[in-house]
Amino acid sequence: MDLNNKRVGIWLFGGAIGLIFLLFLQSCGKETTAGPQGLNVQYEVLNLSPDLFPVNLYVNFKIVNKSLFSFPTSNSFSQNIGYFYLPSIDTPFQIRSALTTNQTIFSRHDMLKVGLKYSLFITGTFSDQSIKQIFTVDTASLPATGRGKIRFVNACPSVANGLDVYANGTQAFSKVLYTEQSKYIELPIGNYDFKININGSTTAQKEIPVVTIQDGRLYTLYAYGYTTRTDSATFNAAVITNK
Repeated sequence: MDLNNKRVGIWLFGGAIGLIFLLFLQSCGKETTAGPQGLNVQYEVLNLSPDLFPVNLYVNFKIVNKSLFSFPTSNSFSQNIGYFYLPSIDTPFQIRSALTTNQTIFSRHDMLKVGLKYSLFITGTFSDQSIKQIFTVDTASLPATGRGKIRFVNACPSVANGLDVYANGTQAFSKVLYTEQSKYIELPIGNYDFKININGSTTAQKEIPVVTIQDGRLYTLYAYGYTTRTDSATFNAAVITNK
């Protein structure tokens, strides 16, 4: 082979390698530009700690929320910003303070699945280092026709022996301990009056009247706050529509 043929061969080989490298870069770019809706993982954070102050969620060291997660200061739960789409499910998931130079409160390494919904409840108090996490998967099998599903999450730190829940006078959940979550149960569609009692007591600590259970829907009833306090951190409850 003469010198010119060798030069042509080297040029063609180098060009082929360059083309392969360019195609590799393009394929990597396509993988990293998928939108949040394409990933289809929905997440919500409920800051139920009265002294934690606002926090942010970081996923793979990048902030993902547009609004701060703050403790609800009234009977409405308007400060729960609801579900949002995650741009990534790469770990770690970090809850960081929005006030103290992004101090990391805790990290999680959950393996999330595409197409599901999740909630992270934060409870306890920061001052005595009693912060707890309750992580829930909010996707479940559909209820029978004409029914909905509901479960109960206990995020109330001040009750040691658990909470009972009554739906229209019938016990729906019994002795759900602090940081625990019940399984979903089915209820016929309609309006319900939910009462939350300390386990074994006949006195309601909180009543949520006129909760409408709709056909095919999933709900989470959760309790938070302190039975020992009368300020904004007093015992309270709310309902999330999971589906």
